[in-house]
Amino acid sequence: MGLGTGIVAVAIIGFIAQLVDGALGMGYGVTSTTLLLTAGLTPAVASASVHFAELGTTLASGTAHWRFGNVDWKTVSRLALPGGIGGFLGAYVLSNVDAEIARPWVSLALSTLALLILFRAIKGTAVRVRAFAPRWRTLGPLGVFAGFLDAAGGGGWGPVTTSTLMAAGRMQPRMVIGTVSASEFLVAAGASIGFLLGLGAQAIAWDAVAVLLLGGVIAAPIAAWLVRHINHRTLGAVVAGMILITNSERVLALVGVGPEVALAVRVLLIIGTIVLTAALHVTQRNAKRASGSDPRTSGHLEPEVA
Repeated sequence: MGLGTGIVAVAIIGFIAQLVDGALGMGYGVTSTTLLLTAGLTPAVASASVHFAELGTTLASGTAHWRFGNVDWKTVSRLALPGGIGGFLGAYVLSNVDAEIARPWVSLALSTLALLILFRAIKGTAVRVRAFAPRWRTLGPLGVFAGFLDAAGGGGWGPVTTSTLMAAGRMQPRMVIGTVSASEFLVAAGASIGFLLGLGAQAIAWDAVAVLLLGGVIAAPIAAWLVRHINHRTLGAVVAGMILITNSERVLALVGVGPEVALAVRVLLIIGTIVLTAALHVTQRNAKRASGSDPRTSGHLEPEVA
């Protein structure tokens, strides 16, 4: 399946998604799948394209985190394999569901994840790090669930696993991000195999895969720069708002809301996103000024939205 003249738009999608993921530690799958659905791809093809592209982006991301010492390999060993199994099952299920039936439910899953990202952006509470002993009985089910949601919903591995590990407060934020990123390669691999078996190679938008990957590779160093210059809570609000705005019409259609009301809700979401983003930006700027730090040079990753 090809995208024709829309290939440039998909490259931009990959670029934007990697910027989001590189700055937040989550969001590549949610952002890129949402935008591909908007571009007209079916849920299965959109998710498949994203996961095949992630074979490259997650490998690069995991390697970089390993080089910087941000990976707890014991946790990876207990999280990645269940995640890969969940990704395979989610991909196979999505591949065998009618596209028109699946599309609004995928939008609902994406919107739910957006609310999670928004909650983390607004909450802004610090994490107290304590000793952490990773266990199969907790990380295994978490990996299967997050992997399944990631493939079936088009995204979710980062928001679910990162938020859960952050909430547990047992690992340093940088270790959570690096560990989740390193584990995601097996999730992408499991989902890709599931989509190959469920859809067949001829049904996958290989041109979209290539340009998503290209856009992500180009964006990677820029995302590293953004981490140092853009407040992460503010960016989290922007990302969550964008996803909610894009998926609102399909989600409201599930409960019988007409297009006129859906349009009004979308306008309110746009206004709300702008107001919240501005409020978070001002709050963080004032807080940094009060603490004597320069918001333009602060390079600390905020754990509440990673």
